[in-house]
Amino acid sequence: MAKGRVIVGGDHRGVDLKAKIVPWLRELGYEVEDIGTNTVEPAVDYPLYAFRVGEAVASGRAERGILICHSGNGIAIAANKVPGVRAAICMSVEHAEMARRHNDANVLVLGQDYIAPGSERAIVETWLTSLFDGGRHARRVNQIADYESKHAR
Repeated sequence: MAKGRVIVGGDHRGVDLKAKIVPWLRELGYEVEDIGTNTVEPAVDYPLYAFRVGEAVASGRAERGILICHSGNGIAIAANKVPGVRAAICMSVEHAEMARRHNDANVLVLGQDYIAPGSERAIVETWLTSLFDGGRHARRVNQIADYESKHAR
């Protein structure tokens, strides 16, 4: 039985890291959907992958999502346009833990070129296993969701 369903995507600048993460997730017991890209050709646009991952998470088709690109910035901005998505750029284990504990982040964003070599797996595992603290943090996450629902187009 799988631990949960994770959807993974990224642009051409995240291909190398995605190629490592997908097998790690399967090794850890997660059901993984890899939506690409699998090419380093720069003709790919990151918003497409951000929206597809975000929509899968927001709809419940996947419990969590992981997005990878060069810096993480653009793909995080795009993913956060999907109502219900809380995408967080995590560059360290501490970021990953806090993104889950305090923000209930449901999409992990990694900037392939900005993460310390060798820390990738620990960041992903920490993000997957850290639990949301709830309490005052739930109140804050709910304020974001309320704003989003009132102002979504």
